[in-house]
Amino acid sequence: MSDREMSDEKLPAQPGRSGDGGQSVPPGTHPASETTAPEPGDALAGTGPFPDPGLPPHQPRLTDVDKRAAKRAERQVATLFGISILSTIAFIVCYFAIPEDLMVRIFPIGKVQLSNFALGTTLGLALFCIGAGAIHWARTLMPDEEIVEQRHYPLRSSEADRAAAIEAFNRGAEESGIGRRPLIRRTLVGALAAFPLSLVVPLWGLANRSRKPSVLAHTAWAKSKLIINENTHQPIRPADLTLNTLVFGYPEGVEDLNELAKASILLVRLQPEDIKDPREREWAYEGIVAFSKICTHVGCPVGLYEQTTHHLLCPCHQSTFDLADGAKVVFGPAGRPLPQLKLAVNEEGYLVAAQDFAEPVGPSYPERER
Repeated sequence: MSDREMSDEKLPAQPGRSGDGGQSVPPGTHPASETTAPEPGDALAGTGPFPDPGLPPHQPRLTDVDKRAAKRAERQVATLFGISILSTIAFIVCYFAIPEDLMVRIFPIGKVQLSNFALGTTLGLALFCIGAGAIHWARTLMPDEEIVEQRHYPLRSSEADRAAAIEAFNRGAEESGIGRRPLIRRTLVGALAAFPLSLVVPLWGLANRSRKPSVLAHTAWAKSKLIINENTHQPIRPADLTLNTLVFGYPEGVEDLNELAKASILLVRLQPEDIKDPREREWAYEGIVAFSKICTHVGCPVGLYEQTTHHLLCPCHQSTFDLADGAKVVFGPAGRPLPQLKLAVNEEGYLVAAQDFAEPVGPSYPERER
């Protein structure tokens, strides 16, 4: 007997080929178990190839069998809703009580604006407690019953099924306990009624903000405030500025970063006869002029200076200001000139501010008059 004949003899019978124990299947066909597709719903009905395993035995919760546990869960849910109410009240108090520019250092975040931190924390806690209370209520006190609903073909249910669904919904609302648990009902209503106030109060504040002076309306500059060189951190004498050289400065004694940003200035010495704007010439000192460093478009720091034309360029959107003509806009999207700072010299011969800026610095905002 050849090797091929021996190997064929040892092969087990396969469906579709003749042999001992095998079943002859015509070419192009397959066994019925591989080709018969189950009808829709066979698996659920138990007539398909995979029988319906059914639902596991229902395990009652502790709150279903222990009244004390149910009462404890009720108090926990009410406590969460109560915390939400208190958080909303704290949000409103923080909105009015905490100054907008108050900065504090909070570990591990670092230095933050206290108003934003407090408002975000209280608002987040109010929302979280409403959600956590609802979830805890559903998992411990609402009906815990497994239901299997057969899939319908077509998908629209019959009128009887639709009526049964409405009845089941009403029964579930009744069994949820909101009617016979006044503690939960009252705290839930209070939380849902108080939370919208956290949205109404800021909107009311925005509507009335125009009555308050803007934080950009004034800076740290004041009469006799010493000008400090941003690079050397030393006071500036007029002789320190050479012709057509740009120098950046800030007010002495100011450490808050927000105030420094608003009060940042640039100084340049021009030939007095090159200054075209009369007020600029009056507010200058021996040809030295000072302007805000904040672009009036979107607040970028300007600082690219072209000596031959006296043009100052903003690197963000290419707004161009003419420093020899009141820092007026000659190109770009900026809508207003850079505010000018009036200069003077103190008894020691150092450059100082003669007053604050005559107009708000930076880009436009709704309360700005000009």
